[in-house]
Amino acid sequence: MCESEIHRSLESVFRSERSVLLASLVQRYRDLDLAEEVTSDAIESALHHWPIDGVPAKPGAWLLTTARRKAVDRLRRDRTLAAKVGMLQADSDRRESHPPNSLDENLPDDRLQLFFTCTHPALAAGDRLALTLRCLAGLTTAEVARALLIPPATAAQRIVRAKRKIRVARIPFRLPEQDELASRVPMVLEVVYSIFTEGYSATSGELVGRVDLTAEALGMGRLLHAALPAEPEVTGLLALMLLIDARRSARTGPDGEIVLLADQDRRLWNAEFIAEGTELVVEALGGGRSGPYSVQAAIAALHDEPHDAHSTDWPQIVALYDVLMTITPGAIVALNRAVAVAMRDGAESGLRELDALADETSLRRYHPYPMARADLLQRLGRFDEAAVDYRRALDFARTAPEKRLLQRRLAEVHICIGQVERTTST
Repeated sequence: MCESEIHRSLESVFRSERSVLLASLVQRYRDLDLAEEVTSDAIESALHHWPIDGVPAKPGAWLLTTARRKAVDRLRRDRTLAAKVGMLQADSDRRESHPPNSLDENLPDDRLQLFFTCTHPALAAGDRLALTLRCLAGLTTAEVARALLIPPATAAQRIVRAKRKIRVARIPFRLPEQDELASRVPMVLEVVYSIFTEGYSATSGELVGRVDLTAEALGMGRLLHAALPAEPEVTGLLALMLLIDARRSARTGPDGEIVLLADQDRRLWNAEFIAEGTELVVEALGGGRSGPYSVQAAIAALHDEPHDAHSTDWPQIVALYDVLMTITPGAIVALNRAVAVAMRDGAESGLRELDALADETSLRRYHPYPMARADLLQRLGRFDEAAVDYRRALDFARTAPEKRLLQRRLAEVHICIGQVERTTST
């Protein structure tokens, strides 16, 4: 393998192991800054040794042992922690006789505790998301900034502020007690879904999405579901992510351009994800108290179920959006419902629903709103009005693929306008 291939292979290992390693170190040393520092040191050491010695059979165990030794070294240099060093040194000595890659035990997975720490209600909402992206998704500060559409300095400030709050407020690295679990789970799910949505539909850049982020979010969802199988919304979120991600391979054409849901080649969809997600939907809805993720998962299942777009059960989808509006009313839900109404009852009905949302502040710079309106106007033959809305959507779109899609749609409308003008003139 050439040097670049080796480094790509190592980066893949580090991405899969980093969050598990960091969580284990946080659990052991109760110090997030120390855990991050020695995690980075261990990875740097691996980058030096593994290309020469080969990747060990248990890379996670190698990294954990190396990071523990580096933690002991750092703590030893800090005189104020002398008493703690003695305890840590004893722990290190018990393992000193074993080479790093001879450990037989499985690397402990303490990510669940770190989840609840990073999403603690004492932290500000933006700080929770930034810290989770940094610690559990393994993003660099610059990548966190791009994901959240904020300057790198702001992202760094949020991460530092969150760590300081954890330290000063003595927020524990543990799972919440049973009586507080219900109030804490929604915050965790919100962060995981935010990571997934950024990965599936990037908010900036040259790509439609980022597979690494969706993979991280799915991994987090599986971890949460394994730990909290009785929580319907945990099940619902995992189902929703699986059912949406199942369409990933069909979302772009050979040229990398966006392919809308109605035009996708459903043979490219991931049948295993659809089967697993559909089964989880039944499980989530059977819990007796359906939440927003479970209802959205049911909608996604109805989209994924038929072999072609024309067979989609739009009446049932509209009914589910009606349920969702009672649980979490909002402009985005209303927008999606309006599109479903248009598919059920026709473009005129959908347009009336969309026009009723014209004064919603949250939709003013949200490009799917004018894009949906332009699509319905185009279907109704109102091409001049459609062109206006396509241009508005183009102004608000943030990714290059979205802009190119809207430019294609706008060009189609201009062709129609020209045809109408020629017909009128004759």
